[in-house]
Amino acid sequence: MQGEQRARTIFLLLWTLITAVKLVIAARLPLFVDEAFYWQEGQHLAAAYSDLPGLTAWLSRLGVEIGGAHVLAQRLPFLAIGAALPWLVSRIATRWFGAVAGWQAGSLTLLMPLSGTLGILAVPDVPMALAAVLCLDAGARLLRTVDAAAAVKLALGLMIGALSHYRFIGVIVVGFIALLLLPQGRRMLRDPRVWVALAVGVLAWLPLLSWNADNHDAGLKFQVVERHPWAFQWSGLWFLVIQPMLVTPILCMAMWKVALAGTRSGGGARAQWRYFGLVGAVSTVAIFALGFFTDVERISFHWPLPGYLALLVAVPVVLNGWPRWLRRTGWWLAGTGLALAFCYYLMASAPALREQLAGDKYYPRNFAGWQPLATAVREELATMPAGSRVLAGNFKVGAELGFQLRDPSIQVLRHPLNDKHGRSAQLGLWGLLHDGRRDAPLLLVLSPSDQRYRDLLARYHAVCAQVGPLPPPRVVSNDHGYQRFLLFKLPAERAQGPCVTPAMAWIDTPLPDARAAGMLDVRGWAFKDGVGLARVEVLVDGRPVAEAAYGRSYDITRFWAISSDPQHPNVGFDARIDTAALAPGRHWLGLNLYGRDGSVESWPEQPLVVPAR
Repeated sequence: MQGEQRARTIFLLLWTLITAVKLVIAARLPLFVDEAFYWQEGQHLAAAYSDLPGLTAWLSRLGVEIGGAHVLAQRLPFLAIGAALPWLVSRIATRWFGAVAGWQAGSLTLLMPLSGTLGILAVPDVPMALAAVLCLDAGARLLRTVDAAAAVKLALGLMIGALSHYRFIGVIVVGFIALLLLPQGRRMLRDPRVWVALAVGVLAWLPLLSWNADNHDAGLKFQVVERHPWAFQWSGLWFLVIQPMLVTPILCMAMWKVALAGTRSGGGARAQWRYFGLVGAVSTVAIFALGFFTDVERISFHWPLPGYLALLVAVPVVLNGWPRWLRRTGWWLAGTGLALAFCYYLMASAPALREQLAGDKYYPRNFAGWQPLATAVREELATMPAGSRVLAGNFKVGAELGFQLRDPSIQVLRHPLNDKHGRSAQLGLWGLLHDGRRDAPLLLVLSPSDQRYRDLLARYHAVCAQVGPLPPPRVVSNDHGYQRFLLFKLPAERAQGPCVTPAMAWIDTPLPDARAAGMLDVRGWAFKDGVGLARVEVLVDGRPVAEAAYGRSYDITRFWAISSDPQHPNVGFDARIDTAALAPGRHWLGLNLYGRDGSVESWPEQPLVVPAR
């Protein structure tokens, strides 16, 4: 009884503390771009969408209907599900392994970073995890005896999963494999009540199937074919490094021990032990194998979560058989991993802290700059004629601005990014893909940060083809330019003439993070298609420090073959700055690019280190 009371007290304390921290983070963290698009889908209610079934959008809509257009309100339904999952896992573990193991399993669900952070973001993995746990619980109960209550729970889990994500098909397949490998599972599958539950689960896929039938299988093709290379790639080995870090090493070892136990035979409660182990093992191994052939460009580290939740149910039994020092280390490592995950979200939510990651590969660009952008858009619209509309450069900008401006119907330019994320078909159904025609002034908002630099000039020319020459932009720069937006006021009638694009530049010398003492030479190139540049100004920490000599011969047309700057090849610049006037430490080197059309564009900055004297 003392062990049970202690385990219960620890669980309740952890649940209260972690839930409170998640609420604080969810209230402060800007919307991730996918969350913003789910909000937009929720404002256009439908049975299914191009990228997902309907449940994520419905939950997002429910949140803002209850709490208003605030990030916390949208995330509340997902936070509620995330808060309920540890209780469900605890209840499953209690049923099969006792109360102490049950409370411990709930605590580990709270502490494991992948499950402990669940609900902070309004994403489909949250209801899908709930569906997986419901199906897991129902399956374990049905292995012992088939009854109506367990069959109903199975049907409910299958329905929620079908309405959550295409990936839930994998959860179903894994569950079937696990059941077929168990004698009790094969016996269970012969019961008609189980097949009724399965039939209900199949019916839940009908809205998604109907959407695909009406739209040339656009969603199915994207999820199964277009987003994956389906060619072998060695990067799949990163799974072996990333996953132990995400679930913490000792907890990972314990889960693998549960998975291995699933291959052993036994009777009684051992059937459930094998079931949890088989579900987790088959799921994890399958995702690892698919990782060599599937999409690695977008976030996929969370895909094994349903399998990990199955393994966590039995992990306390394994841990309790280990030495005390190893158990404690495992618990503390899990808590440390969760704390680090929370710190990352807190850094992403605080502009001053987020700025410290500028230039780093972990810079949270998809969380950055949306509120300053919305403020600038409101200011520009206030100076434009009545009836002016916003035109976004891609779905990310359209969805994020839509949330900030409370407008779910912002038109979007055609962009490869829309196709890459499976959103073009949905935007087309809403009539939000801009076709080039306009009957009112437009405020065009481009996000060059979303484009690979080598493709940026081609993108600018594609924008010219869609809307005409671009006037001087207003630059909205965040975090030293690592999240950067360009705002263009387009007249009601399309302008004629050659393509005028935003300026482009590169600093050859010094390199990023270079150490500088005394006089520092700054060299590079810059150009602006259609009109050319008049001058280049060098900045340090946002303040002008030198006027560059612009116009040196520097032929870059071998790479930028489509460039139409009239000054080619004379687009090189040189400057010299005195770093002796700078305090020791890190500084930021930038450029102001002055176009011959009157434009002034700040270029993204790069770090510069002045050593102590």
